Amino acid sequence: MTTIVLDAMGSDNYPDVDVRGAVLAARAYDLDLILVGDEKQIRAKLAEYAPNETLRIRVVHAPEMLTMNDKGDDLVRKARHKDAQNSMAIGVDLVKSGEADAFVTAGNTGAAMVTALFRLGRLKGINRPALAPTFPTETGSCLVLDIGANPDCKPRNLVDFAIMGSVYVEKVWGITKPKVGLVSNGEEAGKGSSLVRETYPLLAESELNFTGNIEGKGVIQGEVDVAVTDGFTGNVMLKTSEAIAKLVTGQ
Repeated sequence: MTTIVLDAMGSDNYPDVDVRGAVLAARAYDLDLILVGDEKQIRAKLAEYAPNETLRIRVVHAPEMLTMNDKGDDLVRKARHKDAQNSMAIGVDLVKSGEADAFVTAGNTGAAMVTALFRLGRLKGINRPALAPTFPTETGSCLVLDIGANPDCKPRNLVDFAIMGSVYVEKVWGITKPKVGLVSNGEEAGKGSSLVRETYPLLAESELNFTGNIEGKGVIQGEVDVAVTDGFTGNVMLKTSEAIAKLVTGQ
């Protein structure tokens, strides 16, 4: 049985939308949910959104929370302290202990990344973690990484991102030998920044299904399943895509 931990104090309007989303998920999917945060506030919202229902939702109290104002050394201290009492730390610890399979938060992205890094650690052989959102494409979806965790990268980092992205898409999306592309300003092998040019031969020599360089339009057109880039470029891609989507939809 899959168990998901949800940071009930993560969203801008916590814990209202967080609890409401948990209730909808509990009704729709065969899974167990753990809500972490201020127990009194969470139970009040559960009583509001599911007053007469017995749902597979458990509440774990966390007296503190991380906010958008937590940065730098203060954030690191709150994220790594072994007795941390904030909702992110307690939620991630539930995954580490095996009580849950995944942790979800709508809170401070940097705080979530730092908390997971210090409390769960890195995969063996992986130097840096990456943020990997799903971009909608003309043919389905594309996993793009990194989109902000690592503004400055080395070629080895991009190779690691490609490996992690490829494994994720194969295991979670069920795509055999997913196509991997290296984001550049041209499809030719010699195009791109020094980082892209140095990374290209490493990916070409790997066992990944590397299809070569890919331009931004190629990502949206669905030419690859995994698009690899540094965090600076990926973040620009993400924010630009969000702005264009709002412009087109008028929202």
